[in-house]
Parts: sequence; structure tokens; C-alpha cells
Amino acid sequence: MNIDLLNLPEDVNLLRKIIHFQTVSYTDLESSHGILQQSYTDLEDSLTKLQKQKEFLEEQFRLFRANLYGRKSEKSVDQAQLYIFNEAEEIDAASDEEKKASEITVPAHTRGKSGRRPLPEGLPREEVVHDLREEEKVCNCGAHLSYIGEDVSERLDIVPAKMRVIRNIRYKYACKSCEGVESEGGAVRIARLTPQLIPQGIATAGLVAYTLISKYADALPFYRQEKIFERIGVEINRATMANWAMHVGQKCEPLMDLLWKDMRTGPLINMDETPVQVLNEPGRANTSKSYMWVFRGGDAECPALIFRYDQSRSGDFLLKDFDGYSGYIQTDGYSGYNALGGRSGIVHVGCFAHVRRKFVEVVKARARAGKKKGYADKALEYIQQLYAIEKDADIGGLTSEGRYSLRQEKAVPVLKQFKQWLSDLSPKTPPQGLLGKAVSYALNQWERLESYTLDGLLRPDNNLAENAIRPFVVGRKNWLFSAAPRGAEASATIYSLIETAKANAIEPYRYLRYMFERLPLAESEADYKALLPQYVDRNSILNMQL
Repeated sequence: MNIDLLNLPEDVNLLRKIIHFQTVSYTDLESSHGILQQSYTDLEDSLTKLQKQKEFLEEQFRLFRANLYGRKSEKSVDQAQLYIFNEAEEIDAASDEEKKASEITVPAHTRGKSGRRPLPEGLPREEVVHDLREEEKVCNCGAHLSYIGEDVSERLDIVPAKMRVIRNIRYKYACKSCEGVESEGGAVRIARLTPQLIPQGIATAGLVAYTLISKYADALPFYRQEKIFERIGVEINRATMANWAMHVGQKCEPLMDLLWKDMRTGPLINMDETPVQVLNEPGRANTSKSYMWVFRGGDAECPALIFRYDQSRSGDFLLKDFDGYSGYIQTDGYSGYNALGGRSGIVHVGCFAHVRRKFVEVVKARARAGKKKGYADKALEYIQQLYAIEKDADIGGLTSEGRYSLRQEKAVPVLKQFKQWLSDLSPKTPPQGLLGKAVSYALNQWERLESYTLDGLLRPDNNLAENAIRPFVVGRKNWLFSAAPRGAEASATIYSLIETAKANAIEPYRYLRYMFERLPLAESEADYKALLPQYVDRNSILNMQL
């Protein structure tokens, strides 16, 4: 091998430069590799987050579509039965075999399983007699036909609402002998007029009751009633009817005070709230949200229901109005009830219906995605077991003591298993997903949820309060808002009386008419108490002439 000694230093330097360059390049490559690896990891994390966000949004969208277009009921129903009683066209399309299956063959004739319900006996009857012509009463043999009986059928008719005018004629008397000189009351005496609910107005107790029932029980706003009255030929504008409602609200304040007192005597008060928009609230924009609260309590057999309007959802007024109350309160998971539930002597009971509703939302969203049963279905099975126990108690006609014993034997073990299952599931579910929210809600409310097993008088859900507030929610869709706080307060009073009457199995129009006729005569607390739905004379209401 020939080595040029003269050029050796230059070769060494060149070799050193080459080695240095390769070392630097390798270091740069290692550094670039690390940067690329980190970037890849960051992209993977971002992709994972985006994927979770996409799944969350898709889940929310599926739930939205299910709520918008799907079945509103939360009951578990066989999908094959969903459309059995849907539209007339579908029923008409039933096969002959299906129609025949609903009939029972009886010797001499065929009759359906369930015949037409008889018309109410209390309705007035108008008889229309149908007879043969005289020439038709002669047999072909020449003999006259003999009457052997009659065939009676009934059809229901209706006559549109009719107005009538009550003319109050007050006789006047005077003494023609002394011309009133000897009388302290003046020359003329006139018969007294019975005190009226609207002293200077044209409305009787019956008309006021009719307009209020139409709005607050049948969700018919005053402006629609105004049009109906116009068709009858009577002019009653919506402002007049609104004034009647506010006047009634003011006159019924003593009844509301007694209703509050009666409600607090019971061992349990159910509560719920819903938004309401009230215009012209001092210091607030017209778009601000106010709230209508509902309370159900008192004697379980003769309950009291109270609606309460308040500008805030904080529930601060609860602390004052429920001062001194001792017993159970049952609500949903809204935090506004926490302060009241933490008081001494009060046990806060939760609502399994709200827990179930959140898992139903998960099932709806999964069904829209075409997915099979999952964790939410398992949660609903646990809840179904709890309600099956309640159904057994209902069928058995158990007393509150018997119901308590049954729950301790069967419901408590199920609740223990359910809680453990939720606790194990919680770490596995994304907290922002529908399932994660449902699990968290149940676990956070658990102490209140299982409190219903402490007393046989309690229920596993707050449906009594939710059912009570539903008429207000339905009506709100029609009249949308209250014009002023006074109107909202009057509405709360009228809803309270109507719903208490319904809860005590009294027809609300008859009750309001009966009560309005006697309210102007009430003076003492006993007089007012006798006008509450729980204590009113039911026979007098049933027998009153309309």
C-alpha cells in the first residue's frame, strides 16, 4: 500500500471533518426523530380527543332526533306494539283474521269483547219516538199488528255554549203616609243584593269560573276565549278576563294561607319547578326567566297543591316558608333544594324517575346509532326491579308498614347491588358522555335515592309533583308568558285551587262556581276553611244547579 506522507495531515483533517459531519448529522437526525415522534404523539392525542368529541356530538344529535321524532314515553314497550293503535288507516288495514280475532261468537248473535261504554246517567235525555205509519201496522193477512215492546239506542249530542243574562230585580218600598220622616233609613227601602265575587262587574260566579277553567284547566288563553264569545254574540275582551283573574287571586289570599298551613301538616312535601316568562318585572328585562314552583303535601288522602311564582330559581323563599317544618321533602337533583334538605328534622328524598330518564336518553341515542344493548339497559333493569317491588306492594294492597317491610327485604339488596355496579362502572365511562353523566348523577344523588325505603308512605319518584305541574307546562305552550307579576301570582293561586280540587276528585268547574258564590260571604277562618277542596261539602257541589 503506497501512502503519500506529504499529504497525510490533509487526509487526516479531511477524515476528521467527515467524521464530525456524520456525527452532527446523526445527532440532528436523532433530534428530528424525537420531534417527529412527539408530534406524532400529539397528533394521536388530538385525534383521540376529536374522536371523543365527535362521538359525544353524534350521541347528542341522536338524542335530539330521538326526542324530536321518537316516542315521548319512557315506558319499555315492545317495538312490535308501537303502532298497533296509531292511525285510523293502520287500523283499517288490519286483516280479516285480526278483526275476527277480536270478536266472540255467542249463540244467536256476535258481540265484540268490549262493548260501547254506556253514556253517563247524569246527562239530560231527550226522547225521540220512531213509529210505523198506520198503513205499516197492518199485517199481510189483514190483521192489525200488536205492540210488543221497543228497541232503545242512544246517541250523544252537544249544544254549543249558550250565554244567559241573570236579571236582578230589587223591589223598592216607600211609606206614602209619612214619606220617610219617621224612618231612620230614609224614605225608600230596597231589597239587598246578594254579595257578588265581582261587585261592579257583569260576571256571575259561573262566568268567572268558566273563563278561569278554560284557561287554567283547558289551556285556552283569554284572547281565544274572546273570539269564542264573539261568535256567541257577546263582547268580553281579554283585558276584562285578566282583571277578573287578578281580582280572584286577591280575594282567595285567605284560602292560600290556609292551604299552606294544611300542606305543612303532612309527613311529606313533593316539590318541583319550571320556567315562566313574566313581562314588566321591575328591574328585569322582558326576556328574563322566572319560575313557577309547585308543592304537594298535607293528608295523603286529601292532599293540598300549591303553586308559587318567584323571580329566582334559588329557592331562598323556601327557608322562610318552611321554617319549622319537620318531615320528608322529595325533589329532583336541582341544587336549589339543598339548603332546605339540610335542615334539622327534614329528610331529603330523591327521585328515581330522573335517574331513569337519563339512562333512557342513553338508550335512545344508542338505538339511533343501531347499537345493541349496553350498560344503560343494565341500569334500567335494576330500576325496573325496584318498581316491580312497588307493583307487588300495590297489587297486594299493603299498608305503609307492610310496604316498608317488603322494601327492606327486597329493595334494599337490589339498591346495594345497583350502587356497587354503578361505582365499578364509573371509572370506565367518559364523564362528558350521556352514560357518564347518568352514572355520576345517580351516584351523587344516591343517599337521597335510597331514602324512600325509610318509610312506607314514600315513593321512589317525585312523579306526584311532576304530574301536578304538567297542566301549567301544557298551558304555558299556549299563553307563553304572563304580562305582569300580579298576573303570575293570580295564576299561581288559581292553579293551586284547581289542581287541589282535581287531586281531591272534585270536578274543578263545579268547585270554582260553588266556592265563588260563597267566597263573598266568608268572614271567619272557619268560613274560608270550609271552602277549601279538602273540606268543601261535596254533596252540595254534586247537587248544585248549573
